[in-house]
Amino acid sequence: MSDYSENPCLSCGACCMTYRVSFYWADGDARGLPPALTERVNAHLACMAGTNANMPRCAALQGEPGGRYACRVYEQRPEPCREVQIGDDKCRHARARHGLAALS
Repeated sequence: MSDYSENPCLSCGACCMTYRVSFYWADGDARGLPPALTERVNAHLACMAGTNANMPRCAALQGEPGGRYACRVYEQRPEPCREVQIGDDKCRHARARHGLAALS
């Protein structure tokens, strides 16, 4: 979905500013994630850069509140990103954390 009106994620970005996106470190290499956009958490886990903070914001997220958002590595994004679906519990929690209404 590339149409702004069809994809509420393009005006949101809340999940990218709520969760630590952790994955097995080798998965980032296998997906082709740029090393500059990942951080090592421990010997087995990595995360998307910027998401291992009290106020997370994924380094791959482009955009600012009130504008459009996009993921710079959407095709290579790790599994935790792929698991969040529009309007699911994780989406609702992230939107609420940022003062956005739940999607129907």
